[in-house]
Amino acid sequence: MGKKLFILLVVLMSLSLIGIIFVQSFFINNTLKNEEKNFTLSVKRALSFVSRDIEEMELRNYILKIQPYLNKNSVADSTSIRQLLITTEDDINDKTIVHRNTVLEERFKVPSLFFEIDADSFNISKLTNERVKETYDNSQLDRNSRIAPVERVIEYSSMPALDRQMFEDTFKDFLKDVPIYKRITSLEVQVHLERELKKEGVNLGFEFAIYDDDLATNVFTENFEKSNAYYGVPIFMDNNNESSYTLWVDFPQRKKYLLSSILWMIVLSIIFTGIIVLAFSSAIHQLIKQRKISQIKTDFINNMTHEFKTPIATINLALDAIKNPKIISDQDKVKRYLGMIKDENKRMHAQVENVLRISKLEKNELNISKERLKLHDLVEDAITHVNLIVEDRNGYVKTHLNAAKSSVLANETHFTNVIVNILDNAIKYSEDEPKIDVYTENIGNNVILKIADQGNGMSKQVAKRVFEKFYREHTGNVHNVKGHGLGLAYVKRIVDDHQGHISVESEKGKGSTFIIKLPLIS
Repeated sequence: MGKKLFILLVVLMSLSLIGIIFVQSFFINNTLKNEEKNFTLSVKRALSFVSRDIEEMELRNYILKIQPYLNKNSVADSTSIRQLLITTEDDINDKTIVHRNTVLEERFKVPSLFFEIDADSFNISKLTNERVKETYDNSQLDRNSRIAPVERVIEYSSMPALDRQMFEDTFKDFLKDVPIYKRITSLEVQVHLERELKKEGVNLGFEFAIYDDDLATNVFTENFEKSNAYYGVPIFMDNNNESSYTLWVDFPQRKKYLLSSILWMIVLSIIFTGIIVLAFSSAIHQLIKQRKISQIKTDFINNMTHEFKTPIATINLALDAIKNPKIISDQDKVKRYLGMIKDENKRMHAQVENVLRISKLEKNELNISKERLKLHDLVEDAITHVNLIVEDRNGYVKTHLNAAKSSVLANETHFTNVIVNILDNAIKYSEDEPKIDVYTENIGNNVILKIADQGNGMSKQVAKRVFEKFYREHTGNVHNVKGHGLGLAYVKRIVDDHQGHISVESEKGKGSTFIIKLPLIS
Protein backbone atom coordinates (compact mmCIF):
# COMPACT_ATOMS: atom_id res chain seq x y z
CA MET A 1 0.00 0.00 0.00
CA GLY A 2 1.38 3.38 -1.01
CA LYS A 3 2.03 6.03 1.61
CA LYS A 4 -0.46 8.47 0.10
CA LEU A 5 -3.21 5.83 -0.08
CA PHE A 6 -2.49 4.80 3.51
CA ILE A 7 -2.73 8.41 4.74
CA LEU A 8 -5.95 8.88 2.74
CA LEU A 9 -7.51 5.78 4.34
CA VAL A 10 -6.50 6.90 7.83
CA VAL A 11 -7.95 10.39 7.23
CA LEU A 12 -11.22 9.00 5.83
CA MET A 13 -11.59 6.52 8.70
CA SER A 14 -10.84 9.26 11.25
CA LEU A 15 -13.40 11.60 9.68
CA SER A 16 -15.98 8.79 9.62
CA LEU A 17 -15.38 8.07 13.30
CA ILE A 18 -15.63 11.75 14.21
CA GLY A 19 -18.85 11.94 12.17
CA ILE A 20 -20.34 8.95 14.00
CA ILE A 21 -19.48 10.48 17.38
CA PHE A 22 -20.95 13.84 16.28
CA VAL A 23 -24.19 12.23 15.05
CA GLN A 24 -24.57 10.27 18.30
CA SER A 25 -23.95 13.41 20.34
CA PHE A 26 -26.49 15.28 18.20
CA PHE A 27 -29.20 12.65 18.74
CA ILE A 28 -28.47 12.39 22.47
CA ASN A 29 -28.65 16.19 22.78
CA ASN A 30 -31.94 16.28 20.85
CA THR A 31 -33.36 13.48 22.98
CA LEU A 32 -32.36 15.37 26.13
CA LYS A 33 -34.05 18.52 24.81
CA ASN A 34 -37.21 16.55 24.00
CA GLU A 35 -37.20 15.02 27.47
CA GLU A 36 -36.85 18.50 28.95
CA LYS A 37 -39.75 19.77 26.81
CA ASN A 38 -41.95 16.87 27.90
CA PHE A 39 -40.92 17.45 31.50
CA THR A 40 -41.80 21.16 31.20
CA LEU A 41 -45.20 20.38 29.66
CA SER A 42 -45.94 17.86 32.41
CA VAL A 43 -44.98 20.38 35.10
CA LYS A 44 -47.09 23.11 33.46
CA ARG A 45 -50.14 20.84 33.29
CA ALA A 46 -49.65 19.74 36.87
CA LEU A 47 -49.30 23.33 38.14
CA SER A 48 -52.37 24.49 36.20
CA PHE A 49 -54.38 21.69 37.82
CA VAL A 50 -52.93 22.59 41.23
CA SER A 51 -53.95 26.23 40.74
CA ARG A 52 -57.47 25.13 39.74
CA ASP A 53 -57.76 22.65 42.62
CA ILE A 54 -56.59 25.19 45.20
CA GLU A 55 -59.17 27.72 44.05
CA GLU A 56 -61.92 25.10 43.97
CA MET A 57 -60.96 23.87 47.42
CA GLU A 58 -61.11 27.39 48.81
CA LEU A 59 -64.49 27.94 47.15
CA ARG A 60 -65.88 24.68 48.55
CA ASN A 61 -64.74 25.62 52.06
CA TYR A 62 -66.57 28.95 51.93
CA ILE A 63 -69.63 27.39 50.35
CA LEU A 64 -69.88 24.97 53.26
CA LYS A 65 -69.80 27.93 55.64
CA ILE A 66 -72.64 29.84 53.95
CA GLN A 67 -74.74 26.78 53.09
CA PRO A 68 -76.99 27.18 56.16
CA TYR A 69 -77.97 30.68 54.95
CA LEU A 70 -79.15 29.38 51.58
CA ASN A 71 -81.36 26.43 52.53
CA LYS A 72 -84.97 26.27 51.51
CA ASN A 73 -86.28 27.59 54.82
CA SER A 74 -84.17 30.74 54.76
CA VAL A 75 -85.95 34.00 54.09
CA ALA A 76 -84.24 36.16 51.49
CA ASP A 77 -83.46 39.79 52.33
CA SER A 78 -84.43 40.82 48.79
CA THR A 79 -85.89 39.11 45.72
CA SER A 80 -85.89 40.11 42.06
CA ILE A 81 -87.37 38.41 39.00
CA ARG A 82 -86.06 38.76 35.48
CA GLN A 83 -88.02 37.31 32.55
CA LEU A 84 -87.18 36.84 28.89
CA LEU A 85 -90.00 36.12 26.41
CA ILE A 86 -89.47 34.91 22.81
CA THR A 87 -92.41 34.15 20.42
CA THR A 88 -92.22 32.23 17.13
CA GLU A 89 -94.98 31.50 14.57
CA ASP A 90 -95.43 28.04 13.01
CA ASP A 91 -97.42 28.89 9.86
CA ILE A 92 -97.43 25.32 8.57
CA ASN A 93 -99.15 23.92 11.66
CA ASP A 94 -100.92 27.22 12.41
CA LYS A 95 -99.38 27.45 15.86
CA THR A 96 -97.70 30.04 18.04
CA ILE A 97 -94.76 28.98 20.22
CA VAL A 98 -93.74 31.08 23.22
CA HIS A 99 -90.32 30.56 24.95
CA ARG A 100 -90.30 32.06 28.44
CA ASN A 101 -87.11 32.15 30.61
CA THR A 102 -87.63 33.21 34.21
CA VAL A 103 -84.72 33.91 36.58
CA LEU A 104 -85.40 34.32 40.28
CA GLU A 105 -82.58 35.97 42.22
CA GLU A 106 -82.68 35.92 46.01
CA ARG A 107 -80.16 37.88 48.05
CA PHE A 108 -79.07 36.87 51.55
CA LYS A 109 -77.04 39.01 53.94
CA VAL A 110 -74.34 36.88 55.61
CA PRO A 111 -72.24 38.05 58.59
CA SER A 112 -68.49 37.88 57.93
CA LEU A 113 -67.36 37.00 61.45
CA PHE A 114 -65.70 33.76 60.36
CA PHE A 115 -64.74 34.71 56.82
CA GLU A 116 -61.68 36.83 57.73
CA ILE A 117 -62.74 39.88 55.72
CA ASP A 118 -62.92 43.48 56.77
CA ALA A 119 -66.63 44.10 56.08
CA ASP A 120 -69.24 43.34 58.75
CA SER A 121 -71.38 41.43 56.26
CA PHE A 122 -71.72 40.64 52.55
CA ASN A 123 -74.49 39.62 50.18
CA ILE A 124 -74.80 36.18 48.55
CA SER A 125 -77.18 35.53 45.66
CA LYS A 126 -79.12 32.32 44.95
CA LEU A 127 -80.49 31.91 41.46
CA THR A 128 -83.34 29.76 40.25
CA ASN A 129 -83.74 29.37 36.51
CA GLU A 130 -87.00 28.20 34.96
CA ARG A 131 -87.39 27.64 31.22
CA VAL A 132 -90.94 27.18 29.80
CA LYS A 133 -92.05 26.45 26.24
CA GLU A 134 -95.80 27.21 25.56
CA THR A 135 -97.55 26.16 22.32
CA TYR A 136 -100.90 27.76 21.16
CA ASP A 137 -103.26 26.51 18.43
CA ASN A 138 -104.22 29.60 16.40
CA SER A 139 -107.34 27.98 14.84
CA GLN A 140 -108.97 27.52 18.24
CA LEU A 141 -108.29 30.99 19.57
CA ASP A 142 -111.11 33.37 20.30
CA ARG A 143 -110.44 36.57 18.41
CA ASN A 144 -111.25 38.72 21.43
CA SER A 145 -109.60 36.49 23.94
CA ARG A 146 -105.96 36.24 25.06
CA ILE A 147 -103.84 33.47 23.64
CA ALA A 148 -104.89 30.32 25.37
CA PRO A 149 -102.39 27.55 25.90
CA VAL A 150 -103.15 24.32 24.11
CA GLU A 151 -100.02 22.44 25.06
CA ARG A 152 -97.49 23.36 27.71
CA VAL A 153 -94.13 21.66 27.93
CA ILE A 154 -92.03 22.84 30.86
CA GLU A 155 -88.29 22.45 30.62
CA TYR A 156 -87.31 23.20 34.16
CA SER A 157 -83.67 23.08 35.13
CA SER A 158 -83.09 24.09 38.66
CA MET A 159 -79.69 25.66 39.22
CA PRO A 160 -77.46 24.15 41.97
CA ALA A 161 -78.04 25.45 45.44
CA LEU A 162 -74.84 27.50 44.99
CA ASP A 163 -74.30 28.76 41.48
CA ARG A 164 -70.57 28.38 40.90
CA GLN A 165 -69.95 31.37 38.70
CA MET A 166 -71.91 33.75 40.86
CA PHE A 167 -70.13 32.66 44.00
CA GLU A 168 -66.74 32.78 42.32
CA ASP A 169 -67.37 36.35 41.28
CA THR A 170 -68.55 37.27 44.76
CA PHE A 171 -65.73 35.58 46.64
CA LYS A 172 -62.94 36.72 44.33
CA ASP A 173 -63.79 40.33 45.10
CA PHE A 174 -63.38 40.18 48.83
CA LEU A 175 -60.84 37.30 49.14
CA LYS A 176 -58.16 39.08 47.14
CA ASP A 177 -57.40 41.21 50.19
CA VAL A 178 -57.17 38.24 52.57
CA PRO A 179 -53.52 37.31 53.47
CA ILE A 180 -52.28 34.30 51.53
CA TYR A 181 -51.33 32.28 54.62
CA LYS A 182 -55.03 32.46 55.72
CA ARG A 183 -56.18 31.14 52.36
CA ILE A 184 -53.81 28.19 51.89
CA THR A 185 -51.15 26.34 53.90
CA SER A 186 -47.81 24.93 52.79
CA LEU A 187 -48.97 21.41 53.56
CA GLU A 188 -52.06 21.78 51.36
CA VAL A 189 -49.97 23.09 48.47
CA GLN A 190 -47.50 20.23 48.87
CA VAL A 191 -50.26 17.62 48.87
CA HIS A 192 -51.79 19.07 45.70
CA LEU A 193 -48.41 19.27 43.98
CA GLU A 194 -47.46 15.71 44.87
CA ARG A 195 -50.78 14.37 43.60
CA GLU A 196 -50.80 16.25 40.29
CA LEU A 197 -47.09 15.70 39.54
CA LYS A 198 -47.52 12.00 40.19
CA LYS A 199 -50.45 11.93 37.75
CA GLU A 200 -48.15 13.47 35.13
CA GLY A 201 -45.46 10.87 35.80
CA VAL A 202 -43.05 13.30 37.49
CA ASN A 203 -41.73 11.37 40.49
CA LEU A 204 -39.17 13.92 41.58
CA GLY A 205 -38.48 15.87 44.73
CA PHE A 206 -39.43 19.54 44.59
CA GLU A 207 -39.35 22.81 46.52
CA PHE A 208 -42.01 25.52 46.20
CA ALA A 209 -43.01 28.96 47.38
CA ILE A 210 -45.84 31.42 46.76
CA TYR A 211 -44.74 34.98 45.95
CA ASP A 212 -46.82 38.14 46.09
CA ASP A 213 -45.35 39.89 43.07
CA ASP A 214 -41.63 39.77 43.98
CA LEU A 215 -42.15 39.41 47.73
CA ALA A 216 -41.97 36.03 49.44
CA THR A 217 -45.00 34.94 51.47
CA ASN A 218 -45.24 32.57 54.43
CA VAL A 219 -46.23 29.67 52.16
CA PHE A 220 -42.98 27.96 51.13
CA THR A 221 -40.61 25.07 51.77
CA GLU A 222 -37.35 25.61 53.60
CA ASN A 223 -34.93 24.81 50.76
CA PHE A 224 -36.63 26.86 48.05
CA GLU A 225 -34.47 29.41 46.24
CA LYS A 226 -36.12 31.91 43.91
CA SER A 227 -33.04 32.05 41.65
CA ASN A 228 -33.43 28.32 40.92
CA ALA A 229 -37.19 28.44 40.33
CA TYR A 230 -38.05 26.29 37.33
CA TYR A 231 -41.64 27.33 36.57
CA GLY A 232 -44.39 29.44 38.06
CA VAL A 233 -48.16 29.65 37.70
CA PRO A 234 -50.53 32.38 38.93
CA ILE A 235 -53.05 31.34 41.59
CA PHE A 236 -56.18 32.90 43.13
CA MET A 237 -57.18 34.76 39.96
CA ASP A 238 -59.61 37.68 40.38
CA ASN A 239 -62.59 38.51 38.16
CA ASN A 240 -60.27 40.12 35.61
CA ASN A 241 -58.15 36.96 35.43
CA GLU A 242 -55.32 38.75 37.17
CA SER A 243 -53.42 37.82 40.28
CA SER A 244 -50.44 39.10 42.22
CA TYR A 245 -49.76 35.62 43.62
CA THR A 246 -47.50 33.15 41.81
CA LEU A 247 -46.75 29.58 42.80
CA TRP A 248 -43.12 28.82 41.95
CA VAL A 249 -41.71 25.29 41.87
CA ASP A 250 -38.07 24.19 41.83
CA PHE A 251 -36.69 20.70 41.10
CA PRO A 252 -33.14 20.51 42.55
CA GLN A 253 -32.44 17.13 40.93
CA ARG A 254 -34.03 18.00 37.59
CA LYS A 255 -30.84 17.63 35.50
CA LYS A 256 -30.00 14.25 37.04
CA TYR A 257 -33.61 13.17 36.55
CA LEU A 258 -33.56 14.12 32.87
CA LEU A 259 -30.18 12.46 32.33
CA SER A 260 -31.38 9.31 34.08
CA SER A 261 -34.29 9.11 31.63
CA ILE A 262 -31.83 8.66 28.75
CA LEU A 263 -29.04 7.07 30.77
CA TRP A 264 -29.36 3.74 28.96
CA MET A 265 -28.96 5.54 25.62
CA ILE A 266 -25.87 7.40 26.84
CA VAL A 267 -24.31 4.24 28.31
CA LEU A 268 -24.93 2.17 25.17
CA SER A 269 -23.67 5.01 23.00
CA ILE A 270 -20.47 5.29 25.07
CA ILE A 271 -19.97 1.51 24.99
CA PHE A 272 -20.51 1.18 21.25
CA THR A 273 -18.48 4.31 20.51
CA GLY A 274 -15.71 2.99 22.75
CA ILE A 275 -15.73 -0.31 20.87
CA ILE A 276 -15.57 1.54 17.55
CA VAL A 277 -12.72 3.75 18.81
CA LEU A 278 -10.79 0.73 20.12
CA ALA A 279 -11.38 -1.20 16.91
CA PHE A 280 -10.36 1.83 14.86
CA SER A 281 -7.25 2.43 16.98
CA SER A 282 -6.34 -1.24 16.77
CA ALA A 283 -6.85 -1.24 13.01
CA ILE A 284 -4.68 1.87 12.59
CA HIS A 285 -2.05 0.37 14.90
CA GLN A 286 -2.04 -2.87 12.91
CA LEU A 287 -1.83 -0.97 9.63
CA ILE A 288 1.12 1.07 10.89
CA LYS A 289 2.72 -2.05 12.31
CA GLN A 290 2.26 -3.93 9.06
CA ARG A 291 3.77 -1.01 7.17
CA LYS A 292 6.75 -1.03 9.51
CA ILE A 293 7.11 -4.81 9.18
CA SER A 294 6.86 -4.49 5.43
CA GLN A 295 9.56 -1.82 5.44
CA ILE A 296 11.73 -3.84 7.82
CA LYS A 297 11.36 -6.94 5.67
CA THR A 298 12.28 -4.92 2.61
CA ASP A 299 15.37 -3.63 4.43
CA PHE A 300 16.14 -7.17 5.61
CA ILE A 301 15.94 -8.53 2.08
CA ASN A 302 18.17 -5.70 0.83
CA ASN A 303 20.68 -6.33 3.63
CA MET A 304 20.62 -10.08 3.09
CA THR A 305 21.12 -9.49 -0.62
CA HIS A 306 24.22 -7.42 0.09
CA GLU A 307 25.36 -9.97 2.67
CA PHE A 308 25.09 -12.84 0.15
CA LYS A 309 26.38 -10.94 -2.87
CA THR A 310 29.92 -10.72 -1.51
CA PRO A 311 30.38 -14.43 -0.62
CA ILE A 312 28.64 -15.53 -3.82
CA ALA A 313 30.88 -13.26 -5.88
CA THR A 314 33.92 -14.54 -3.98
CA ILE A 315 32.89 -18.15 -4.56
CA ASN A 316 32.30 -17.50 -8.27
CA LEU A 317 35.68 -15.83 -8.65
CA ALA A 318 37.40 -18.69 -6.81
CA LEU A 319 35.68 -21.27 -9.01
CA ASP A 320 36.61 -19.36 -12.16
CA ALA A 321 40.21 -19.19 -10.98
CA ILE A 322 40.32 -22.92 -10.23
CA LYS A 323 39.03 -23.63 -13.71
CA ASN A 324 42.03 -21.76 -15.13
CA PRO A 325 44.57 -24.40 -16.38
CA LYS A 326 47.41 -22.36 -14.97
CA ILE A 327 45.88 -22.30 -11.50
CA ILE A 328 44.59 -25.87 -11.32
CA SER A 329 48.10 -27.18 -11.57
CA ASP A 330 49.17 -25.02 -8.61
CA GLN A 331 48.06 -27.02 -5.57
CA ASP A 332 48.72 -24.19 -3.11
CA LYS A 333 46.50 -21.74 -5.00
CA VAL A 334 43.82 -24.38 -5.42
CA LYS A 335 43.82 -25.05 -1.66
CA ARG A 336 43.68 -21.32 -0.95
CA TYR A 337 40.70 -20.83 -3.27
CA LEU A 338 38.97 -23.90 -1.84
CA GLY A 339 39.53 -22.49 1.63
CA MET A 340 37.93 -19.20 0.55
CA ILE A 341 34.94 -21.09 -0.86
CA LYS A 342 34.58 -23.02 2.40
CA ASP A 343 34.81 -19.86 4.54
CA GLU A 344 32.22 -17.98 2.46
CA ASN A 345 29.94 -21.01 2.53
CA LYS A 346 30.23 -21.15 6.32
CA ARG A 347 29.42 -17.44 6.46
CA MET A 348 26.22 -17.88 4.46
CA HIS A 349 25.34 -20.96 6.50
CA ALA A 350 25.74 -18.97 9.73
CA GLN A 351 23.41 -16.28 8.45
CA VAL A 352 20.76 -18.85 7.51
CA GLU A 353 21.17 -20.45 10.94
CA ASN A 354 20.55 -17.08 12.60
CA VAL A 355 17.25 -16.72 10.74
CA LEU A 356 16.18 -20.26 11.59
CA ARG A 357 17.23 -19.82 15.22
CA ILE A 358 15.05 -16.72 15.64
CA SER A 359 12.13 -18.56 14.01
CA LYS A 360 12.52 -21.48 16.43
CA LEU A 361 12.71 -19.11 19.40
CA GLU A 362 9.40 -17.47 18.38
CA LYS A 363 7.74 -20.88 18.04
CA ASN A 364 9.27 -22.05 21.36
CA GLU A 365 10.86 -24.96 19.47
CA LEU A 366 14.41 -24.17 20.58
CA ASN A 367 15.33 -26.39 23.51
CA ILE A 368 17.40 -24.35 25.96
CA SER A 369 18.70 -26.37 28.91
CA LYS A 370 20.10 -24.36 31.81
CA GLU A 371 22.67 -25.08 34.52
CA ARG A 372 24.45 -23.27 37.33
CA LEU A 373 27.15 -21.06 35.79
CA LYS A 374 29.34 -18.15 36.81
CA LEU A 375 28.50 -15.07 34.80
CA HIS A 376 32.10 -13.90 35.07
CA ASP A 377 33.25 -17.13 33.36
CA LEU A 378 30.80 -16.54 30.50
CA VAL A 379 32.08 -12.97 30.10
CA GLU A 380 35.71 -14.09 29.95
CA ASP A 381 34.85 -16.81 27.43
CA ALA A 382 32.96 -14.39 25.20
CA ILE A 383 35.81 -11.87 25.23
CA THR A 384 38.23 -14.53 23.89
CA HIS A 385 36.02 -14.81 20.78
CA VAL A 386 36.55 -11.16 19.85
CA ASN A 387 40.00 -10.42 21.28
CA LEU A 388 41.85 -10.99 18.03
CA ILE A 389 39.51 -8.68 16.09
CA VAL A 390 39.82 -5.95 18.75
CA GLU A 391 43.60 -6.22 18.88
CA ASP A 392 43.80 -6.14 15.08
CA ARG A 393 42.04 -2.76 15.17
CA ASN A 394 44.24 -1.53 18.05
CA GLY A 395 41.34 -1.47 20.48
CA TYR A 396 40.70 -2.99 23.90
CA VAL A 397 38.14 -4.80 26.02
CA LYS A 398 38.55 -4.01 29.73
CA THR A 399 36.70 -5.89 32.47
CA HIS A 400 35.49 -4.43 35.77
CA LEU A 401 33.94 -7.51 37.39
CA ASN A 402 32.92 -6.06 40.75
CA ALA A 403 29.99 -8.39 41.48
CA ALA A 404 30.67 -10.45 44.62
CA LYS A 405 28.08 -13.02 43.48
CA SER A 406 27.66 -14.06 39.85
CA SER A 407 26.06 -17.51 39.95
CA VAL A 408 23.16 -17.68 37.48
CA LEU A 409 20.98 -20.37 35.92
CA ALA A 410 21.87 -20.17 32.21
CA ASN A 411 22.63 -22.03 29.02
CA GLU A 412 26.36 -21.73 28.38
CA THR A 413 26.22 -21.70 24.57
CA HIS A 414 23.30 -19.33 24.11
CA PHE A 415 24.28 -16.87 26.82
CA THR A 416 27.87 -16.77 25.55
CA ASN A 417 26.40 -15.94 22.14
CA VAL A 418 24.41 -13.11 23.77
CA ILE A 419 27.58 -11.48 25.11
CA VAL A 420 29.47 -12.12 21.85
CA ASN A 421 26.66 -10.48 19.84
CA ILE A 422 26.78 -7.34 21.98
CA LEU A 423 30.58 -7.19 21.82
CA ASP A 424 30.47 -7.77 18.05
CA ASN A 425 28.04 -4.83 17.66
CA ALA A 426 30.31 -2.63 19.76
CA ILE A 427 33.20 -3.47 17.44
CA LYS A 428 31.24 -3.03 14.20
CA TYR A 429 29.77 0.34 15.20
CA SER A 430 33.10 1.82 16.31
CA GLU A 431 34.61 3.68 13.38
CA ASP A 432 37.94 4.17 15.19
CA GLU A 433 39.64 1.60 17.37
CA PRO A 434 37.00 -0.17 19.50
CA LYS A 435 37.10 0.73 23.19
CA ILE A 436 34.87 -1.53 25.27
CA ASP A 437 34.39 -1.76 29.05
CA VAL A 438 32.52 -4.62 30.74
CA TYR A 439 31.12 -4.11 34.26
CA THR A 440 29.33 -6.36 36.74
CA GLU A 441 27.73 -5.49 40.09
CA ASN A 442 25.20 -6.85 42.53
CA ILE A 443 21.89 -5.07 43.17
CA GLY A 444 19.60 -6.94 45.54
CA ASN A 445 19.14 -10.51 44.38
CA ASN A 446 20.30 -9.66 40.85
CA VAL A 447 23.57 -9.39 39.02
CA ILE A 448 23.96 -6.53 36.55
CA LEU A 449 26.10 -6.85 33.42
CA LYS A 450 26.98 -3.64 31.54
CA ILE A 451 28.82 -3.57 28.21
CA ALA A 452 29.77 0.01 27.27
CA ASP A 453 31.44 1.18 24.07
CA GLN A 454 32.58 4.51 22.69
CA GLY A 455 31.26 3.94 19.18
CA ASN A 456 28.73 5.71 17.01
CA GLY A 457 25.84 5.42 19.45
CA MET A 458 22.20 5.77 18.41
CA SER A 459 19.25 8.11 18.78
CA LYS A 460 16.53 7.53 21.39
CA GLN A 461 14.09 6.56 18.66
CA VAL A 462 16.45 3.88 17.35
CA ALA A 463 17.24 2.69 20.90
CA LYS A 464 13.54 1.98 21.48
CA ARG A 465 13.37 -0.37 18.49
CA VAL A 466 16.87 -1.83 18.42
CA PHE A 467 15.66 -5.19 19.81
CA GLU A 468 12.98 -5.64 17.13
CA LYS A 469 13.46 -8.43 14.63
CA PHE A 470 14.91 -7.30 11.28
CA TYR A 471 15.22 -3.71 12.52
CA ARG A 472 18.30 -1.72 11.49
CA GLU A 473 18.93 2.00 11.56
CA HIS A 474 18.30 3.51 8.14
CA THR A 475 21.49 4.66 6.41
CA GLY A 476 20.10 5.00 2.90
CA ASN A 477 21.79 2.76 0.37
CA VAL A 478 25.05 2.72 2.32
CA HIS A 479 25.75 -0.73 3.82
CA ASN A 480 29.07 -0.02 5.48
CA VAL A 481 28.08 -2.14 8.50
CA LYS A 482 27.14 -5.71 7.63
CA GLY A 483 24.20 -7.37 9.32
CA HIS A 484 20.58 -8.31 8.97
CA GLY A 485 18.91 -7.04 12.12
CA LEU A 486 18.62 -10.41 13.89
CA GLY A 487 21.48 -10.30 16.39
CA LEU A 488 19.90 -8.11 19.08
CA ALA A 489 16.46 -9.69 18.55
CA TYR A 490 18.11 -13.03 19.36
CA VAL A 491 19.84 -11.44 22.37
CA LYS A 492 16.55 -10.17 23.82
CA ARG A 493 14.77 -13.51 23.33
CA ILE A 494 17.57 -15.41 25.10
CA VAL A 495 17.70 -12.90 27.98
CA ASP A 496 13.89 -13.05 28.37
CA ASP A 497 14.08 -16.86 28.38
CA HIS A 498 16.53 -16.58 31.31
CA GLN A 499 13.98 -14.46 33.25
CA GLY A 500 16.23 -11.48 32.76
CA HIS A 501 15.87 -7.99 31.38
CA ILE A 502 17.92 -6.11 28.80
CA SER A 503 17.95 -2.39 27.99
CA VAL A 504 20.21 0.10 26.25
CA GLU A 505 21.35 3.61 27.05
CA SER A 506 22.81 5.49 24.13
CA GLU A 507 23.53 8.92 22.73
CA LYS A 508 24.36 9.67 19.13
CA GLY A 509 28.13 9.99 18.67
CA LYS A 510 28.93 9.05 22.28
CA GLY A 511 28.55 5.29 22.32
CA SER A 512 26.10 2.83 23.81
CA THR A 513 25.74 0.85 27.04
CA PHE A 514 23.80 -2.44 27.07
CA ILE A 515 22.52 -3.43 30.52
CA ILE A 516 21.50 -7.02 31.34
CA LYS A 517 19.89 -7.91 34.68
CA LEU A 518 19.77 -11.58 35.70
CA PRO A 519 18.44 -13.18 38.89
CA LEU A 520 21.07 -14.77 41.14
CA ILE A 521 20.80 -18.32 42.44
CA SER A 522 22.06 -19.37 45.86
